[in-house]
Amino acid sequence: MTDTTTLDPENTLVIELETGNVTIEMLPDLAPTHVTRIKELAREGFYDGIVFHRVIDGFMAQTGDPTGTGTSGSGKKLRAEFTQEPFERGVVGMARSQSPHSGDSQFFIMFDSAPSLNGQYTVWGRVSEGMELVDGIKKGAPGSGSVDEPEHMVSVKVQADITE
Repeated sequence: MTDTTTLDPENTLVIELETGNVTIEMLPDLAPTHVTRIKELAREGFYDGIVFHRVIDGFMAQTGDPTGTGTSGSGKKLRAEFTQEPFERGVVGMARSQSPHSGDSQFFIMFDSAPSLNGQYTVWGRVSEGMELVDGIKKGAPGSGSVDEPEHMVSVKVQADITE
């Protein structure tokens, strides 16, 4: 985990869950377009109240679909920004369909390493604090990861915008 006192508030995302806050260090050096878009959506309040619709134990927790079905987004597709940054525990990646350039608003947080994703999905952040809260997100059905009565993000904010 990263020392959160050294994080740039403009590139730090705070996800408020009912159980506490998860802090994500955004990585504009790896994915500048994705980080810019995530910050725009957070500042619009887009992510507030959105559920973790797909949660696969030992793999990842996915969120960012306003319908909660995994089939929707904000309506703005992003060009992939693939790197060799490994998908390991705490890494945040952009979800997409079969098309590499179909990332939109959905993202996932890794519970564990998944080398098969390396270079195939855009890495735009990593959890710096609160990974134990991510671990506690309600898991979905084996196989599909579909979650009955899923947990939600209360709010998602760029740390620089938090005035409390």
